[in-house]
Amino acid sequence: MSPLDPMNLSRLSINQMTVKQLSLPELVDACAESGVPGVGLWREPVRAYGVEAAARLVRDAGLSVTTLCRGGFFTASEPHARVRALDDNRAAIDEAAALGTDTLVLVSGGLPEGSRDLAGARERVADALAELGPYARAGGVRLAIEPLHPMYASDRCVVSTLGQALELAERFPAEEVGVVVDTYHVWWDDLAPAAVARAGAGGRIHSFQLADWITPLPAGVLTGRGQLGDGVIDLWGWCERVDAAGYPGPVEVELFNEGLWGRKGVEVLRETVERFGAVVRGRSVAPGGSVEPLAPAPPMSTAPPSGSPVR
Repeated sequence: MSPLDPMNLSRLSINQMTVKQLSLPELVDACAESGVPGVGLWREPVRAYGVEAAARLVRDAGLSVTTLCRGGFFTASEPHARVRALDDNRAAIDEAAALGTDTLVLVSGGLPEGSRDLAGARERVADALAELGPYARAGGVRLAIEPLHPMYASDRCVVSTLGQALELAERFPAEEVGVVVDTYHVWWDDLAPAAVARAGAGGRIHSFQLADWITPLPAGVLTGRGQLGDGVIDLWGWCERVDAAGYPGPVEVELFNEGLWGRKGVEVLRETVERFGAVVRGRSVAPGGSVEPLAPAPPMSTAPPSGSPVR
């Protein structure tokens, strides 16, 4: 395979979960060595390492933190549980600010035990956003609602489509609340392209994530996010679509996959960089991993991977 054009990596971010077998220092070193300028981080490993120490580690390597995952889980109906959720999300906002990222990804939460009231659960999400939005904005952080595939609606996320996420986000200023466009969760939805255009016009695409869809899904379904090119999603088409909507920010590869986690992390990261390079050139990946050229396509635009300049 020919060397990658460095220009094609200028917006790439590797989400920490893609190579969770790597420690945070190992992830940062591997990204720096591979020319990857951004990392998406998760709260639990960052807290274990130390928030300030993690911020310094990433900064000293010349990388940026593109997102922090995750806040949310707003749907509890019991008052004390709601207070705890809001307190935890304020802490997440503070952590995001300390890490230097302007984007906190939110997973809204599933139905409370015994409930069948989807509409009511979504309204509790809106109530939480109303309280947290100004706090986040004061810290230079945006809240990014991530819709999850409908198979997660009962236990993890009552926001299942990009349209539903926008209906919530548009109640608030774009500087406070926007959405995540994640190919794994929205690729199937015929209404999603129009929602992408609408989100872009309103300045509400706060994060763009890539993962492929492979079947059969594993037990538990959480670890079914496939390596780029291994599944059925038209990833290049989604890159074109999100670019056309005016999104200039990082493109974050977020994979949950037991097979990938069982391999050497540096090897997986290098493979992911290669696959990403193929995607942004408009190429396909054949069985066995070789890259096949498609019709020539212009590269994605090359804004720096720092999100929107809100601070």
